Amino acid sequence: MTVSSAVQDRTARGCVSYHAGRAAELTVSRNYLRRGFALAHERWRGRSGEIDLIMRDEVGIVFVEVKKSRSFEQAAQRLTPRQMQRIRNSAEEYVGHGPHGSLTHMRFDVALVDHSGEVQILENAF
Repeated sequence: MTVSSAVQDRTARGCVSYHAGRAAELTVSRNYLRRGFALAHERWRGRSGEIDLIMRDEVGIVFVEVKKSRSFEQAAQRLTPRQMQRIRNSAEEYVGHGPHGSLTHMRFDVALVDHSGEVQILENAF
């Protein structure tokens, strides 16, 4: 394999991963919408990083991290303590621009998506 073909292979894998992740986010978003949530933002980016989905309901805001893998267990293992802290920091930045600031009712969910597209949501995951 030449350097050029190795780069092309890596680029192709990255493109497939991007689209698989995007499809998982859309599936999770539809799941929340069916349950009465409103979509506030997709892939919101702040100084600390990106939040996959920000959903709203009558109670408050739900920050959702989407993890896709072959199984729910493998997807759950992909969430690291560093990512959780990054999401918390980004969420603080997000609510800081809102009318209630840090008094905003919020929770952090993790949405796991397996190879068949099934979704398992862990509410208040961290």
